[in-house]
Amino acid sequence: MANTSELGESSSPSFHNYASAASAVKLASLGLIMGISLLGNASLSLLLLKDSSLHKAHYFFLLDLCLADVVRSAVCFPFVMASISGGSAWPYSALCCKLVAFMSVLFCFHVAFLLFCVSVTRYMAIAHHRFYYKRMNVCTCAAVICMVWTLSVAMAFPPVFDVGTYKFIREEEQCTFEHRYLKANDTLGFMLMLAVIVGTTHVVYVKMLCFVYDHRKMKPAQLVPAISQNWTFHGPGATGQAAANWIAGFGRGPTPPTLVGIRQASHPGNRRLLVLDEFKMEKRIGKMYYIITLTFLILWAPYISACYLRIFVRGAPVPQLYLSAAVWMSFAQAGANPIISFLFNKELRVRLRACFPSCLGTQTPMEPYCVT
Repeated sequence: MANTSELGESSSPSFHNYASAASAVKLASLGLIMGISLLGNASLSLLLLKDSSLHKAHYFFLLDLCLADVVRSAVCFPFVMASISGGSAWPYSALCCKLVAFMSVLFCFHVAFLLFCVSVTRYMAIAHHRFYYKRMNVCTCAAVICMVWTLSVAMAFPPVFDVGTYKFIREEEQCTFEHRYLKANDTLGFMLMLAVIVGTTHVVYVKMLCFVYDHRKMKPAQLVPAISQNWTFHGPGATGQAAANWIAGFGRGPTPPTLVGIRQASHPGNRRLLVLDEFKMEKRIGKMYYIITLTFLILWAPYISACYLRIFVRGAPVPQLYLSAAVWMSFAQAGANPIISFLFNKELRVRLRACFPSCLGTQTPMEPYCVT
């Protein structure tokens, strides 16, 4: 017995030192995530609001994502830091815990629903270009964003009334869903809905990729050449050849029939190139949003897997180190969007240097931007 008590006394200080070091690492990492999220999302939001050339449909959705991440970082993360500082205990009331958990779940579902809607708009921009540019105006974007927030509130609100109870989970050091075993569980529906939304979003992107791949296949060329008399062509492919000559500056007279309805450019000789540039730009925007969606999946997948393990396996032992890493990865998602946006969108980098030249140490003239 004496040896046992001595062992406990000798191990107790080391355990407290480990707990203190772990708390310090958690506080430092969460503070870093919070700082990056606030700085990055606030900078990107200010850029999207300030620069009128960025007032486009796809950037309105990005603005909504950034503002939501700013609120999540400023409201939810300080409570997590307070619980860590208090020795993994909730220092506030039960009602406050429910409100913080409600906001955390709200922002999670908001990102999932919005990324799904963005994937649909990206597919429309590629597959149904004219319809997209006719219908996707400011009012349509506002309606989509309002619908996303309404669905998110509908998913996050029931646990406030103890349907899928919100509680402080000591192992996660945050207020969130209490995931119990399947027979006594009422949070499975929420988790399945989240998985379905993320999975459907990736299906839409796969469909868009298939559409782009299918339309890259060129049709066989006409073997019978067109007949030319004074730059007027007759025969198979005549109309297309006349249009090509007209674009190149050799044709005269009215616009060829194949060019009627094509979006007009500032220079009459670049109409076909402008359509190609728009298609490339839409693909780049789609790539940026897909990487944001993939990052959301990667950062949330470990935590969602742990939640499913608790639901389907009774008394499942989830390692504390794994659970802490999974929770912190879900926190890191709040600061990932601005980094991805600036890395994979040249237009945003150019406009950032143009709008904030004093901060970046460069002087870039404010000129219209065109993706080439």
